Amino acid sequence: MTTHVLGDTGVLTGRSLTHILRSPDTIITTAVTPIALMLLFTYVLGGAINTGSDESYIDYMLPGILLITIASGIAYTAYRLFLDMQGGIFERFQSMPIARSSVLWAHVLTSVVANLVSIAIVIGVALIMGFRTGASVLVWLAVAGILILFTLALTWLAVIAGLSAKTVDGASAFSYPLIFLPFISSAFVPTDSMPAPVAWFAENQPVTSIVDTMRALFAGQPVGSDIWIALGWLVGILVVAYGFAIAIYRRKMN
Repeated sequence: MTTHVLGDTGVLTGRSLTHILRSPDTIITTAVTPIALMLLFTYVLGGAINTGSDESYIDYMLPGILLITIASGIAYTAYRLFLDMQGGIFERFQSMPIARSSVLWAHVLTSVVANLVSIAIVIGVALIMGFRTGASVLVWLAVAGILILFTLALTWLAVIAGLSAKTVDGASAFSYPLIFLPFISSAFVPTDSMPAPVAWFAENQPVTSIVDTMRALFAGQPVGSDIWIALGWLVGILVVAYGFAIAIYRRKMN
């Protein structure tokens, strides 16, 4: 049974990745906005921002930019899922001996691959712009693990949107709040520079702990309790979103 599910998921993931390879502009478009923000903040606004540390501003802001990259990319997952639902692809799969869960997991894994490619592009541009880190291979793997977990959590939210939306615009519009969430966090400025109510929200939302963890890892500093708070948020969002997505999918298929 497990082999059957993995095989079906692999085939359907290949189908979704083929669609992306035929239209690589989706990945390029996903990377354009974060790169534009890096250019804006580094060369226009960065000189006026005091982060309270000696590190360059691009080193400070890159973790937040990577999260924005993922938040931008998952909109396409909701979009592709919505089109499959409207096009009757899921009903056709229902008439075939295909594991039900593999249909959703194919979209999720495609999202992970596409977002990792976008992240690689953004990091490449950041290196050209002056980003530097003494992080070891193990640290890079830890950062990659956090980014993958973040992608999985947001992608299952995208699955909910793709299954529930009534229009194409509605399927992808849910990602807008997620894209702007890093701006109300420690991603671009220290939270202690914000008004008290805003600072309270920034300090107690998931992006701040995730950004602080990755920033500490890149800088070779102790991560403290931030990593456990970040993992708690990510695992919690992932579990809840997965549960709701599966419930909605089963209801629609039945």
